[in-house]
Amino acid sequence: MNIFISGGCKNGKSYHAQHVAQKMAQEKNLPLYYLATMIPTDEEDNIRIKRHIADRQGWGFETIEQGLDILKCLEGKTLSGEKVNSKGVFLLDSVTALLSNEMFRADGSVFTEAPQKVSRDLVEFCRLTGNTVFVSDYIYSDAARYEKFTEDYRKGLAFIDKNLAKTCDQVTEVSYSFINNYK
Repeated sequence: MNIFISGGCKNGKSYHAQHVAQKMAQEKNLPLYYLATMIPTDEEDNIRIKRHIADRQGWGFETIEQGLDILKCLEGKTLSGEKVNSKGVFLLDSVTALLSNEMFRADGSVFTEAPQKVSRDLVEFCRLTGNTVFVSDYIYSDAARYEKFTEDYRKGLAFIDKNLAKTCDQVTEVSYSFINNYK
């Protein structure tokens, strides 16, 4: 089962997603993977990543770091050196960071076709794995106007999220720790 989870920042999406993925893996007796998409750019990011790893301690996740070209992780290994089983259960956290990495490159360039690429890759990821929980931030309802690249990013994330919602078996909204399931 593929599940799409969206909601505002700091509303409990990741914690809920961890429970959902862990339950899926236990019910099906499958390996459990945490697919980390954040590429750290400063010490604050490194601290946040260390905190997230500590928060997942004891949950049974094997961590895979893949901030670009998400499909490549299915051919790789976890941080502990284990070969990735594409039929395992994946928690991809987050679609938001993945798009940011793909769109705003480390060399300062902007890849304007990133939303279409990421959407295609994630729909294919659904097809190849069949057991993925996707986490995304709901950042596109703000009425404020931002500069062009920020607006393009927000529209791109909305495009990806819409396609994931269509593709996944279940859609969940997390708002102030309240969980609403659809589909």
